[in-house]
Amino acid sequence: MKFAHSLLALALLAALPVAAHAERGFEVRDLAKLDRVSSPILSPDGRKLVFAKRVVDFDANKSSTALWVEDLFARDAAPPVRLTPEGWNVNSPEFANDGANVYFLSAKSGSMQLYSIPLAGGAPVQLTDIAGDVGAFRISPDGKSVALGIDVYPECKADFQCGMKLDKEKQDRKATGKVFDRMFIRHWDAWNEGKLNRVFVAALPNGGAKIAQATLVGGDVIGDVPSKPFGDASEFEWAPDGKSLVLSARKADREEPWSTNFDLFLVQADGKGTAKNLTASNPAWDTGPVFNADGSKLFYRAMKRPGFEADRFALMEMDMATGKSREIAPNWDVSANGIALSEDGKSIYTTAQTLGQDPLYTVDIATGETKTIVPDGSVGGVALAGPTLVYTRNTLQTGDQIFAAQLDGTTPRAITKSAGETLPDVKFGDAQQFKFAGWNGETVHGYVVKPWNYEAGKKYPVAFLIHGGPQGSFGNGWSYRWNPQTYAGQGYAVVMIDFHGSTGYGQAFTDAISEHWGDRPLEDLQKGWAAAQQQFDFLDGDKACALGASYGGFMVNWIAGNWNGPWKCLVSHDGVFDQRMMGYATEELWFSEWENGGTPFDKPENYERFNPVNHTKNWKTPILVVHGQQDFRIPVEQGIGAFTAAQRQGIESKFLYFPDENHWVLKPQNSVLWHDTVNGWLKQYIGSDAKR
Repeated sequence: MKFAHSLLALALLAALPVAAHAERGFEVRDLAKLDRVSSPILSPDGRKLVFAKRVVDFDANKSSTALWVEDLFARDAAPPVRLTPEGWNVNSPEFANDGANVYFLSAKSGSMQLYSIPLAGGAPVQLTDIAGDVGAFRISPDGKSVALGIDVYPECKADFQCGMKLDKEKQDRKATGKVFDRMFIRHWDAWNEGKLNRVFVAALPNGGAKIAQATLVGGDVIGDVPSKPFGDASEFEWAPDGKSLVLSARKADREEPWSTNFDLFLVQADGKGTAKNLTASNPAWDTGPVFNADGSKLFYRAMKRPGFEADRFALMEMDMATGKSREIAPNWDVSANGIALSEDGKSIYTTAQTLGQDPLYTVDIATGETKTIVPDGSVGGVALAGPTLVYTRNTLQTGDQIFAAQLDGTTPRAITKSAGETLPDVKFGDAQQFKFAGWNGETVHGYVVKPWNYEAGKKYPVAFLIHGGPQGSFGNGWSYRWNPQTYAGQGYAVVMIDFHGSTGYGQAFTDAISEHWGDRPLEDLQKGWAAAQQQFDFLDGDKACALGASYGGFMVNWIAGNWNGPWKCLVSHDGVFDQRMMGYATEELWFSEWENGGTPFDKPENYERFNPVNHTKNWKTPILVVHGQQDFRIPVEQGIGAFTAAQRQGIESKFLYFPDENHWVLKPQNSVLWHDTVNGWLKQYIGSDAKR
């Protein structure tokens, strides 16, 4: 394993930018224009790699995604070639069982439909002509059928034309009002139109005919499959014999907004019979079903505590004959991100956040023994077939890349370019992890990123970034939203603390923030700021601004009233300003209720204990507030309230408002405006050393 790690280090070192040719720092326009690679899949023999590459048309303020293919066994190691035609925007690739074709989704016809394309080259063939959009799909093990995830009105069942008719009736109404009789009334950034994601099965066409109708499976499972807003095809799985599927679903009823109880349901592929709840005994989250080759075992991930979305995901094995389940690695104190099963069915490949990294592991199913395959960076998109392992990986410096390696992780080869190779004139800031004694004397980790133009003996102004979640991490990974290199590229040093509540340091560490939003993490941030200044003499503690989003935005609002001394300015993006109103207005109620130990009407004192709105009289630091109108997780009034508090007291402040963004700022031009506004705010109060 040491030899494997050395080879990986050499491969990654070769992908880093060459400092001798660097002339400038990284900035937001670089970030917005970078190609993004994802979704690697392998042909059954492990020879052909197909992946998605997103390209941005910055001037048009839009992006498009194509599929690319690489022959991993070719002697000449030629670069990948484009598989899907120019002008097509596609997603969700999946290989045909014989490896001759690749399936994908595209809205080329005007709605999202399923297509196939020969791997050897040729025109895409449209396979579905569903009245509506196909949101996800899984090809059956024998390659003859397909399971389709489609958003439909439950009363229409499998009549897709019925759904189109209801949509038109709504559009033709002169009155625009809508009556709700239960929640969700809205979720993430969309209002509830009364539809559910449901799974349908159809035979794949042999000739020119297209699938227009399909059979509803699991009709008595009244819930979204895939789940909203971020579910995908990993939430339903074919049994190896093709006669049944397993769906991960949460019941869609009045209790859904405060429930995290996803169960696994076994349903018949012909749509007959009733669904069998395989995990009824677990009132928490069960998801990600994967069968072994003969269908005797079902592997999945499960939480234990209902109502807590940041609980540990354990790896589980179910005996399909007896229905009994067992945890595979009960003493492994990490939360598994997914399941990729080895071909012999003896090991699971999974990633899990660990001490500021997101490595790739193998887990022996029989013993629970774990081995590290890729030790550092942030790994995802894992696929394996034949002798080949592929995965995506990024770090604080490299951006997203796709790698191919042996099944044990040895001889890794970068298939796509790093950010440094794409931008040879850019120098990235060096990153270093550090640790200190935080709350309760426990070890807390953080990262410091040097400015791109770092020189020993100089001091640099500091961007102090606070992550969201709060069960999240600013670890060794690349972000297209909060990327520390965009600050390092402006001549700032960056400090990031993984305070109590962060993920990757054991479940007890993650649990420590619940009901303690304003004390334990604040103590970690205070001690981390002091430790960083002590350990890194290039940090200018007199020129520092604190910035955060979501929970990080809450913490900035909290800091404004409880620890504003060190900061020359603050940036609060989509942050909680009033905990009590957040408890009533957010859509996923389980979040606020778990974090505050109950509902706002049963435990009002808990919502007031760490409530920024109660400390606005202490505000004095200039603050930039950012919020999106379509943010239903933390509604826009929270941002307006924070801005009002500052303005009413004569505190220097600005409000950056996006009418078309949700909890994130995603559109390329909006992202640039966001960064320009934030960087301008920092420059106004702590200067900049971006140019020399």
